[in-house]
This record gives sequence, structure tokens and C-alpha cells, in this order.
Amino acid sequence: QVQLVESGGGLVQPGGSLRLSCAASGSNFRIYTMGWYRQAPGKQRELVATVTSGGSTNYADSVKGRFTISRDNAKNTVSLQLNSLKPEDTAVYYCKVDAHRLLSGLNTYWGQGTQVTVSS
Repeated sequence: QVQLVESGGGLVQPGGSLRLSCAASGSNFRIYTMGWYRQAPGKQRELVATVTSGGSTNYADSVKGRFTISRDNAKNTVSLQLNSLKPEDTAVYYCKVDAHRLLSGLNTYWGQGTQVTVSS
């Protein structure tokens, strides 16, 4: 199976920065797309950024120019650099991985989530 471990969440002031990391582990799997989603109280989970195995990235309009997603294919990790943070960025951030396991189809795996709070 595939397990995801997230880290890097915390409390930061508006305009500050934070870096989130997610590590995927398991056996007999190959990762295709990795990304970050977030969910604020009372709102549905939304896409923040994704990156394919080839390096193509996709960002939500609300974070373009402020957040940067990157991955290390050798280590099966994905990171999200959050700069110029705003209170509206406050949410639980979830790591998401699309992976193919041996003798299985493509499945989506989610991390447990890490809290990001932007407040003065």
C-alpha cells in the first residue's frame, strides 16, 4: 500500500512563509501525480497545486505567484512552499498522490492533513 506522511504546518503571520512536505512510502507502486489540496472550516476541499511525474505544474488562481510545488521522484516526496501568506490561506492542507500499484489500477491516496494558520 501507499502511506503519506505530511509535515511543516503551523502558525504564521500574514506575509510570512511556510514549507510543507509529504513523503510517500510503501511497496510495489509508482507515483504519477502529486499535489496539495486544502480545506477550510465550512468549505469543501479545493485544489492548491499539483505536479506530474514529468514536472508539469498546476496552481489554483488564488495561490499563483505565491506558492511553489516541487517533487523529488527518487525520494517520492512533494513539497509546497507557501509565501506571502494571507489569512484566507488558513486551512488544513492535504497531500494527495495518484499512484499505480502492482496488479492494480490507478488509485488516489490522501495524507492525514496538516494545519496551516495565518493570523496576526
